[in-house]
Amino acid sequence: MKMITTLMIAVLLTACGQSAPTETVESLAANPERLKELRKQCKADRAKLGDALCNAVAEATRKRFMGNGTPYTPEPTPKD
Repeated sequence: MKMITTLMIAVLLTACGQSAPTETVESLAANPERLKELRKQCKADRAKLGDALCNAVAEATRKRFMGNGTPYTPEPTPKD
């Protein structure tokens, strides 16, 4: 009985632990220093940070570089 109680307490304490804050693409794009730090960490050890966070970092980097992704509109060709 003591073993079950101890196991239940351990499970509850593990479940109640503080979870890591989730970074959104928008929050990363707004904070270039945090984005730079996470890019380095993803490059060094992607498995440790996880694919979801590293994908958000890549998307935020793309968003900062490309902006809203203005579509290409060629100049109209002059008619002779």
